[in-house]
Parts: sequence; C-alpha cells; structure tokens
Amino acid sequence: MTVPETVFGLVLAGGQSRRMGSDKAALVSDGETQLARAVALLERHVDRVYVSTSEAQKDDPVRAEFRRIVDRYEDLGPIAGILSAMDAHPARAWLVLACDLPTIDDETIAFLLEHASADQQATAFRSVNDDLPEPLCAIYRPAARQTIDAFIADGIKCPRKMLINSDTCLLAQPKPGALHNINTPDDLDGTGIELAS
Repeated sequence: MTVPETVFGLVLAGGQSRRMGSDKAALVSDGETQLARAVALLERHVDRVYVSTSEAQKDDPVRAEFRRIVDRYEDLGPIAGILSAMDAHPARAWLVLACDLPTIDDETIAFLLEHASADQQATAFRSVNDDLPEPLCAIYRPAARQTIDAFIADGIKCPRKMLINSDTCLLAQPKPGALHNINTPDDLDGTGIELAS
C-alpha cells in the first residue's frame, strides 16, 4: 500500500436503481447479494468497510447488517457518499467501490492499492472504453476533500469530471472488463445474477 493514510473501504449503495427497476445492491448471485459480495471483497484488503446509503435505505435488511454511513448531502449523486465518508473519517483515504460491478475481483483491488499515488489526491483506473477515469473504483485521499468542495461550489457534481480536472493518478486496468457494471435488466443476461425475490 503506497498512500500514507490508513485506507477504509466505502461501497456505494445509496442510489435509486431507476434503470434497473430493482435495487442493484440486492441483486443475487450464488445466494449472495451484490452488496455483500462487494463488502466481503473490500474487507480482504482494507482495515474497515462501510456501506454508503441514503437516509431512506439505511435500515433496509440488505444494508442493515453492515456498518453504514448515511448520506448527509442531497442531489449530489455518488459524490454525496464520498463526502459523507470524508466527514465521518477525515484522516482516512477511501477506496470507493460501486455495488454494481459483478466482475470486480481481488487482483484489481490489490493492484489499485499497490499502485495508488502517495502524492496525488486520487488514484483511479482508466476506462477501457475511453481512457477516462473510472471514479467508482478509486482511492480518494484526504487532500481531495478541498478540491471536491470547490467543484461542487462551481456546480460540478460528476465524480468523473472531478477526476479528469484534478490531480489524479490514472492506472491501466490489470484485468480489462473487471469494472463492467450492470444498469438495466438486459445487462443481467448471461451473468447468473438474478433480481431479488
């Protein structure tokens, strides 16, 4: 691990899953929810893992079994979870992971931690589609907080735009395809993932 701070994990599970039409955190594969799988993955690599959740979802059974950080910001999308985690533990670096990455694996997480920049504010993988940063499998160091606040003050809420326009270390993915996400029911075809019953 190369960043000087202790790294905590944050699984983003506060979205409304509108395109899926069903809670993506609750999607099941081999008897395990996507949220539980993501938490277990991060727990193998970092000191502590939290689930980012909205106020409305914090007590639902899928999320209630984990340590949670409830979003303190409205209408900011995924960045609300990151900011809320930084509020809760400002001296920690955060390895942020979306809950809808069914092919994410230990090798990818270990590579991100091993190659994270100790000098830059954030470290992210380049997208295999367009070489732009993948903001929802990335490490945000405490120094990123001031930069994020400045972007929000300027009306920018997209974490990808923030990483593009700030001091970000970009890495090539060791396993292209590991960051493939699922957004619609059609994306589930052939994955073995099922809607929660």
